Amino acid sequence: MLIIGPPGSGKGTQAERISERLGVVAISTGDIFRANVKGETPLGLEAKKYIDNGDFVPDSVTNKMVRDRLREADVEHGFLLDGYPRTTAQVDELDDILAEADAKLDVVVQLTADDEELVARLLGRALETGRSDDNEGVIRHRLDLYHEQTEAVVARYAERGILSRVDGIGGIDEVTERVMGAIKEAQGA
Repeated sequence: MLIIGPPGSGKGTQAERISERLGVVAISTGDIFRANVKGETPLGLEAKKYIDNGDFVPDSVTNKMVRDRLREADVEHGFLLDGYPRTTAQVDELDDILAEADAKLDVVVQLTADDEELVARLLGRALETGRSDDNEGVIRHRLDLYHEQTEAVVARYAERGILSRVDGIGGIDEVTERVMGAIKEAQGA
C-alpha cells in the first residue's frame, strides 16, 4: 500500500494511523532521511543538501534505501510506503522490487489539499518543530515539484485502477475515517 500527497497533506500522521489499524509496518522515506541527517551518516550528509533546498533526494540514493528496507522481515505481511515513489522512474523501480518479491500493490491512497492550506500548515509546523526545510520559499518549491513530478505517479496508479483519492482537509480523526473507508472500498470490503 502507498500513501501519497503533497507536502503537509498529513501523510505521516495518516500512515501511522493506517499502520496501527491494519497491523502493517509504515515506511517513511522522510523519517529515514531525517534520521540519517541527524546521525550525520554519509547518506544523511548527501540527503541534507537536497532536503534543505526543498529538492528530492536523487533516485539512486532513494531507490537503494527503499530496496534495502523492503527486504527486511517485518514487511512480509504488508507495508505502507509514505513518501515513495515520487517520480515515474521510482514507480518503475518499485515495480521491479515488488516483482522480485512476487508482490504487488493493493491500493494507493492520495491525500488531496489546497496549496494555500498546505503552505499555512507547513509554516505552522515549522514554528512548532524548527524544521529547516519548512520556510515559505522552500515549501512552495516542494509543492511545485510535487505538481511537476509526483502527479505523473498518481496518474500511473489511476491508470492501474488502484488509486483512491481522499480529501486531506479536516480533523485528523475525520480524515482517518475517510482513508480507512477508501481502503475498505478498494479491497472490495
